[in-house]
Amino acid sequence: MKLEPQVDLRSSRDNGPMKIGDVAHRLGVAVHVLRHWDDVGVVVPDRTPSGQRDYSEEHLHRLRVLRACQGVGMSLPEIRQVLHRGDPERTGAIERQLHQIRTQRAQLEDAERFLVHVINCEHDLLTRCDACTRYAASVSLQEDEHVTPSTTP
Repeated sequence: MKLEPQVDLRSSRDNGPMKIGDVAHRLGVAVHVLRHWDDVGVVVPDRTPSGQRDYSEEHLHRLRVLRACQGVGMSLPEIRQVLHRGDPERTGAIERQLHQIRTQRAQLEDAERFLVHVINCEHDLLTRCDACTRYAASVSLQEDEHVTPSTTP
């Protein structure tokens, strides 16, 4: 199903229209990636009378935001919500991603503390160290929370 853009971007051209190959080169992505993003309605460029994709500077800015959102782990449906300010699920998508990032940050901080401890741990076996064992148990619990019944043996 082809989705139409929710915002008219035709009036925001600064340097004139760009063809898909030019945009792909500027962003460092393959042309087929831009076509996919268009097909799923994330960033939908204008079309020339002959049907070619026609990108404005505003489209290029939106594509850069798309790439930034991908960089923080957002999916294309979530990015589509972020790019369309009027989407009722926009704030929820952003808040869920913030929660995930904050959870990952806490896990990384725990992992860092564990590794710093291991460098100086004086136990002959890490399994004999209460701090190491506690961390290992907490990691196991976190992994168990992500296991769904369909993935268990």
